[in-house]
Amino acid sequence: MVPLQALIQLTRLWNLLIIGLAQYCTAVFLISKDLLWDPQLSLLSASTLLIAAGGYSINDYYDVKIDLINKPERVVVGKTLSRRTVLLLHSILSLSGVAMGFLISWQIGLVHMGSAFLLWLYSNALKRQPFIGNVVVAFLTGLSIFIIHLVYPGWMATISVYSLFAFSITLVREIIKDMEDLRGDNTFGCRTLPIIWGIRTTKVFIYALLLLFGAAVVIIHLWVTPLPVLYFLGCLFLPMGILFAWLIRADTRRDFYRLSQFSKLIMLAGIFSMAFL
Repeated sequence: MVPLQALIQLTRLWNLLIIGLAQYCTAVFLISKDLLWDPQLSLLSASTLLIAAGGYSINDYYDVKIDLINKPERVVVGKTLSRRTVLLLHSILSLSGVAMGFLISWQIGLVHMGSAFLLWLYSNALKRQPFIGNVVVAFLTGLSIFIIHLVYPGWMATISVYSLFAFSITLVREIIKDMEDLRGDNTFGCRTLPIIWGIRTTKVFIYALLLLFGAAVVIIHLWVTPLPVLYFLGCLFLPMGILFAWLIRADTRRDFYRLSQFSKLIMLAGIFSMAFL
């Protein structure tokens, strides 16, 4: 019997809830409120969360030595759960998610299969390479929103905007997490951006990403589709400005952890802005 607390920690329950919330808000606020109780949306969301949970599990499986340095208090692999149990959980979660995807359509099944493979490849190899691992995680996060359009066609432009938003904020957060985990990653030969560039240059790169994303939002608002300006100013650009300012002063692992958590709040603020469209 798998301990519930260990399972929650292994699969990042709160992150899963954010993904599920993003999918439901996308379907309900950007397509139709009638979809709130649609069984197919429930199946899509459940299958997506199973794939994501499997990805978190295999990531912890491969990263147990690094995590013992970076966050020993949060390690469950090899302590509460055996490595064999975690590998079995990954297989069950991923295969179940893919199977449920095929129940929706063969296209969604293939998307889930590709996502599960990318999550395994990320954990096994890409995470230790500069930037490409960050891009893969950000891409899959954006895909979790865009996939709604594949099941319920409509408002593609707006859904694409939020998919881009999820991609951008996740990319920034993943790089910040690499700065937070610098010590353990460096010990085991990872080649993340903070390791090959240093903290200062990596910060400059994040500043550029934030400015690029802000410019993209303005361009989309002016030339693609109107966005809730007041909400975006107060609940997106202001928090991004705070993140920018805090990042300038950040220099400890604790600072980067707080910035990573703050990035989650920006993600939630962006999700809730869907209700104002």
